Amino acid sequence: MGRVYAVNLKGVFLTCRAVIPEMLARRYGRIVDVASIAGKEGNPTLVPYSSSKAGIIALTKALAKEVAGQGDITVNSIAPGVVRTKILDTIAPQTVHYMISKIPMGRTGKIEEVAALVHFLVSSEASFTTGQCYDISGGRATY
Repeated sequence: MGRVYAVNLKGVFLTCRAVIPEMLARRYGRIVDVASIAGKEGNPTLVPYSSSKAGIIALTKALAKEVAGQGDITVNSIAPGVVRTKILDTIAPQTVHYMISKIPMGRTGKIEEVAALVHFLVSSEASFTTGQCYDISGGRATY
């Protein structure tokens, strides 16, 4: 449990803490934290993972409010669902099928789709968007 928290939550916290001073000095910056749909919905047998990802969502919202109005700095997060990566090859097929069955669109996400969302969040078009957690889950969570 401690290692999951150290990597997932403390790692994000330390990274944000390291870059925020420079962003404040420049009065510009973009942070996109990677949470998970598990942080919004929870996954049975994955309490440390789910709760650490929920912590990232809360960290994102709190930090966004701390730096709001101090230049053009935004802090957002994404909550991917199941995305087609090599890690899925290491999971039992029935488990992957179960995870996909929870997705209304009936498929995994693509890396390119996640990259497009991140690209938007770091762009100038998203300059009024901060403190948000964007699902990219094929409709699994809609809040």
